[in-house]
Amino acid sequence: MNVTGGTRHTVCVSEEEAGARLDRYLATALETLNPAPSRSRIRTLIEEGHVTQGASSEERTIGEVAYRVKQDETYSITLPTPGPATPQPEDIPLTIVHEDAQLIVIDKPAGLVVHPAPGSPDGTLVNALLAHCGPDFTGIGTELRPGIVHRLDKETSGLMVVAKTEAALKNLQEQFAIHGRDGRLERAYTAFVWGKPHPSKGTVNAPLARSRHNRLKITVTRSVDAQGAREAITHYKVAQSFGEPEPLVSQVTCHLETGRTHQIRVHMTHLGHPILGDSVYGAAHKNRSVKLSEAGKSALDRLGRQALHAHLLGFEHPETGEKLRFESPLPRELADLLSALESL
Repeated sequence: MNVTGGTRHTVCVSEEEAGARLDRYLATALETLNPAPSRSRIRTLIEEGHVTQGASSEERTIGEVAYRVKQDETYSITLPTPGPATPQPEDIPLTIVHEDAQLIVIDKPAGLVVHPAPGSPDGTLVNALLAHCGPDFTGIGTELRPGIVHRLDKETSGLMVVAKTEAALKNLQEQFAIHGRDGRLERAYTAFVWGKPHPSKGTVNAPLARSRHNRLKITVTRSVDAQGAREAITHYKVAQSFGEPEPLVSQVTCHLETGRTHQIRVHMTHLGHPILGDSVYGAAHKNRSVKLSEAGKSALDRLGRQALHAHLLGFEHPETGEKLRFESPLPRELADLLSALESL
């Protein structure tokens, strides 16, 4: 087993190590590093495209944590430069929808990153929560830190629940892992998409995986058997459409049965109806904006992000078992867009 220094580490599988899961193998191979990455951290790095297999001239990305390694295969893993070990409290305004001793529900604005990371070491939701809740966060991983149950993209607005205790975190994680199939969890988003999906009500069942060409993007794959692919199911319904005689834009309600990274954005693009303002997945459709009214073009320019809002969040309270359900109105920038579209 040969490990090279720096942020990029290379390992070679021995005869005894052959057959191990990729995440477990790398955790063992890198355990002598100081600090050594945890297995969960390695799983995240695999899924984000930081692990490759083969010589540098012909290496390929391995995005499947359960991939079985083979003798004499060579793997390289890039460990991003870590941010501060402990996020610091920052006085950042929060819109609090509900709060009790076990959890807090917030209405996240667009532009706010959820968790510190390289490139966003501060100014995040975690920093804001540390300032607001302080010592209310108890026993989560032996640290005073928020229990992040789920995430929203930086430029997606809407409802999020955060656990304050280890018990609440585990319970909520379980509810999110089942994806609402037991009736406890409910999540819905409002999206403004180009055109009008047909049929106007349906389900997108299309597995998703990290793109091999751009690790920052997610792509639809043929099946969950594809490397790194995960089941992804979105239920959608057109609420209203704008433009005559051919609908130019539609307001769509999306209910998640699974919660994958960029799921709604990728699934709507897969249908041929990308979300307005999505520069990653909808760039090829940007020229459609010329058909908008002047008010519509102005509202879309001011929006400056994907037109996606997490408007509904329901779950079972981890301690009392009470069903909690919260709704968030469209933020001003999306309400302005809606108003402009209504005049088409």
